[in-house]
Amino acid sequence: MCWKKLILRPLKIYQYPMKERFDPERNYAETRKAIGYLPRNQATQADYDRIGFMSGLEVHQQLKTKEKLFCRCPAGLFQKADEYDAELIRHMRPTLSELGEYDGTALMEFKTRKEIIYRIKNETACTYDVDDTPPFALNREALNISLEIALMSRLKIVGEVHITRKQYLDGSIPTGFQRTAIIGVEGEIWLRKKRVRLIQLSVEEDSCREVSDIGHVRIYRTDRLGMPLIETVTYPDFVNPDEVREGADYIRFINRSSGKVRTGIGSTRADVNVSCRGGTRVEIKGVSHTSWMPELVHNESFRQWALLHIKELLKERVQDPKGWRINFREISLSGYKFLSPLIPHDVPDFKVYIVNIPKFQGILSHFTQPGKMFADELTDRLKVIACIEKPNMLHSEMFEDLAGETTWDKIRKGFKSDEKDAQLIIWGPSADIPTALEVIEERCKIAFEKVPNETRKSFENGTTIFERVLPGADRMYPDTDSAPIPIEEATIQKVAGNLPPLISGRMKQLIEWEVPQDTFTYILKHNLVPLMERITNDLGISPRYVSTLLGHSLKHIQGQVHRGNDFSFDLIYDLLKFVVSWELDLGIARKMLLQLYEYPKMDFESILVTLDFKVIPKEEIEGEIPFLVSKYKQIYTSSNEGAGKRWVMGNLHTSALGNVSLKELSEKVIF
Repeated sequence: MCWKKLILRPLKIYQYPMKERFDPERNYAETRKAIGYLPRNQATQADYDRIGFMSGLEVHQQLKTKEKLFCRCPAGLFQKADEYDAELIRHMRPTLSELGEYDGTALMEFKTRKEIIYRIKNETACTYDVDDTPPFALNREALNISLEIALMSRLKIVGEVHITRKQYLDGSIPTGFQRTAIIGVEGEIWLRKKRVRLIQLSVEEDSCREVSDIGHVRIYRTDRLGMPLIETVTYPDFVNPDEVREGADYIRFINRSSGKVRTGIGSTRADVNVSCRGGTRVEIKGVSHTSWMPELVHNESFRQWALLHIKELLKERVQDPKGWRINFREISLSGYKFLSPLIPHDVPDFKVYIVNIPKFQGILSHFTQPGKMFADELTDRLKVIACIEKPNMLHSEMFEDLAGETTWDKIRKGFKSDEKDAQLIIWGPSADIPTALEVIEERCKIAFEKVPNETRKSFENGTTIFERVLPGADRMYPDTDSAPIPIEEATIQKVAGNLPPLISGRMKQLIEWEVPQDTFTYILKHNLVPLMERITNDLGISPRYVSTLLGHSLKHIQGQVHRGNDFSFDLIYDLLKFVVSWELDLGIARKMLLQLYEYPKMDFESILVTLDFKVIPKEEIEGEIPFLVSKYKQIYTSSNEGAGKRWVMGNLHTSALGNVSLKELSEKVIF
C-alpha cells in the first residue's frame, strides 16, 4: 500500500474585510459622473451630440376674439377662484377608439378615481361648456385669424377644415375631449443659423384653469374653457437647448405680429418634446416662460440618458426581467422604531407597507436630475396615480436616514433580502395602497425596458415631475357633431392680401436701424416695431433711441413697479410727442415713463411737476461749468479728469435733465 507523503504547510489566516455600508450620496455622485452630466452652462454641442439630443415644440397661443370657439360665451373674462355661481361634479371614464382600443392616458386617469369639480360662472359658461348641448358652428373670427397666422408661418392651407376630438380624461375639459382642427400643414421658420420645419397649425378650444388637485379631488374654473387658441407644431429639428428657446420665441413673435392674439400670463404656453438617443419622446407640459426652456430640455435629455444607464445596470443584474416581482407586506407602526416624523399616526383607515425591490440597490439613489434620483420617479407616480399626497414614501437610499439602520436591518431580515436589494416604506389610505403597490412594480419593470413615454410638469429651477402617461394616437377621432368647413381660394387670397410684414422682415428692419440686439426679443415679443415706425416717421426720433427706451428702460421699469391698469404701449407715442412739442430734451422721457407706467391716467404736465422739473435756458446751465470746474480743483487734489467730469455732471444733472442733452453738456466740461 502506497501512501502519499503528507506535506504540512503553515496555516494562512485570511482576514475578510468588513462589509462596507452602502453610501447613497457617493452613489448619487458616481452615477452623475457615469452618465457624463454637465450643468447647462458647461455643456457644448459635442455633449448634446454625444447623447443624441432632439427636441420639438408645440406652441399654444390664445386668439383675441370676442367669443369662444364653439359657443357664443364671451372670451377673455376671468373669474377669481371663489367667484362662481354653481359647482358641477363629474367622474371621467375612458371610451374605446375607432379601432376598439383604449388610450393609455385615459386608462391611467381612470385608475386615479378622481372626482372632478367644475366651478361655473353664468357670465362665462353655458350648457355647451358642460357638455349638455352640441357645439355651435366654429367661430369664423377665430378661423380667419388662424388662417392669417398659418400663412405668416408659410404653411400650406388645407382645402377643408375637419373638426376632430382629442380625448382628455384629466378633467380639464368637461366633455372628456377637446375639439380641434388642422388649418395648415408643412411650413417653416428661419432661425439665425437654420431652418426649422413646421408640421402643422391647428385651431382648438382651450381647457379649464386648475384651482387645486389634492387626493382624489380636482377642482377647475370654467372661465378659460372654450377660448380659441392655435397650436403650432414643429418637427424635432432642434439640436441644442438654445435653439429650442429661439424657436419658441420666433413662433411667439409671428403670432404676436398679427396683433390679434392675447398677451399676459397664461396666454402663451408651450409643450416641449425632448428625447435622447435610445430614449423616447417626453412632453414637458405648459411651459409659459421661454427663458425656462433651455434648462428644462437640458435636464430632461440627461434624465433620459440616466434612465438608459439604469436599464443597462439592471440588465446585468437580472437575467429574466419578466419573472421579476416586488415583495411587500403590511406592518404595524408599533412593531418598528421609526426616526421619521413623516409617517402619520392615529389616522383612521390608514396603512403602512414595507416593500422589497430585488436587485435595486444603487438604483433608487441613481442620479436623474439635479437634486433628484430614481426614487423620485416612484414617489411622483404615487402622488399622481395612487393619489397619495407627499410625503408618501421612505426608502433605504435616502441621504438622510429617516427610518434608522436598525429598522432597515429588521426589514431586510424579514424579507431575507439579498444585499443587492432595496427597500421602501409606503403609507396611505387603505383604498389607495393596492394602486400604490401596482404603481411601484409597474414603474420598476419599465426601468428594465425603456424610458417611459410621459407628460411632465415643469418648474422654474429646470427640473420636472411626472404628470401623466403620454397620450397616443388612439385618443383622436372625428367629431360627428361638426360638418367640414371648405376653405375657398378667394378666402385665402383675401387673408393673404392683408398680412403684416413677416418676422424675418421685422428683424431685418431692426438691423438696418442699428438697434441693439439685446432689445430684439422684447420688441418682437410685444410687437413694437409698428410703434417704433410711427414714432420715427411722425416725430423724427431715432429708432435706436426708441429701441433702448423700450427694450432697456421700459423692460427694467416693468420689473420694478406695479403696472397701472390703463397703461398701453401707445401712451409712449403720446409721451414722446409731448416731449418733442415742448422742445424738451429726450433724456427726461425715461424718468417720465416710470411715472406713466405706474399712473397712466396722469397728464404729462403733472408728471413734470412730480419730477420737480423747471425750464432752465441751455446757456444758463452751460454757464455753471467754469465755476464747478474751479470748485472741484479747489476741493480735490486729484488730477483725474474723468473723476472731475463726473463730479461736475453730477452737480448739473438735475437742472440739465430735459433742458439739454447730457451727452452734449458733458463734452463742454473741460479740465
